[in-house]
Amino acid sequence: MPENRFSDIIELIHYARENAIQSVNTALINLYWLIGQHISSKIEAASWGEKTVDELANYLKVSHPELKGFSRRGLYRMKQFYETYASSKILSAPPKQGNEKVNEIVSSAMTQFENGGIRDSLLTQLSWTHHLILLSRAKTEEEREYYLRLCIQERYSVKQLERQINSGTFERVMLGNYNHPPALKELKQDLSNVFKDSYILEFLNIPEPHEETTLQKAIISQMKSFILELGRDFLFIGEEYRLQVGNSDFKLDLLFYHRGLQCLVAFELKADKFKPEHLGQLNFYLEALDRDVKKDNENPSIGILLCKDKDSEVVEYALSRNLSPALVAEYKTQLPDRNVLQQKLHLLFANT
Repeated sequence: MPENRFSDIIELIHYARENAIQSVNTALINLYWLIGQHISSKIEAASWGEKTVDELANYLKVSHPELKGFSRRGLYRMKQFYETYASSKILSAPPKQGNEKVNEIVSSAMTQFENGGIRDSLLTQLSWTHHLILLSRAKTEEEREYYLRLCIQERYSVKQLERQINSGTFERVMLGNYNHPPALKELKQDLSNVFKDSYILEFLNIPEPHEETTLQKAIISQMKSFILELGRDFLFIGEEYRLQVGNSDFKLDLLFYHRGLQCLVAFELKADKFKPEHLGQLNFYLEALDRDVKKDNENPSIGILLCKDKDSEVVEYALSRNLSPALVAEYKTQLPDRNVLQQKLHLLFANT
């Protein structure tokens, strides 16, 4: 059988692929640790303040726009990561050994990066998104270490980790009411699922694949072109624009800046009938934009929700409650007309 003749080659390919993924993730986690360590030590020594971290984030954004993931919030996440584990016994625990068929490739980077950090610790066995969930969801050091070791042992994806936390696995284990089924302990998932992380793609400057359907991606792209054709006031900022709230990441379908209104305008598309929670989600995004993205001299952000099901098209505006009646009236006169957007949404779905 050809499958048997080629099994060794396939096995080597899988091992090499897993080692490559692990090497990149190790480099990324180690980098975040070193950055967090540097920021923490500077702040502790009173050499840096919050303003300095803001300046660093702005400098990276302006001078090195190709470097993603180093916003103010991202930098403080790295500081939190370092301070959480700096004195933890996890650092002294050896990582899970890989297969000996393929040697791990270690790059020849700067001395601090190679010799310092946490390259040989358990922490590099999980993705950055895993760590963000552990930092935000685990209530104690014991709970955090339990889920960390469980993820490594069972090769849990991010969704599987969240499922374990949501079901209270740690609490049930502590009460003696839970045992992992034998079949679960034998489960060996593809390592690529464990490290399927947008932060790795950003680190390597690789465009992240969209998770929406092909239809929705096409609609969003065409809606972007349509908005830009409405006039010179709309300036495009980003598609799938990432917002960081706490230790969670969210994505806006489209984000523009309106020169006339001097505010950010967020568009969110739902290939579904209108639901109040869609508007609530958009308002949540607007709060994050006003808090973390909007400049002091700009007006509050506004949102436009586009919903389309088989029977109708719904367009809703999301405006800040703090807006004066005069500003609300001005917003409505300069924003795209609701009927125009509904007609365009209908045509896009009909022709795509």
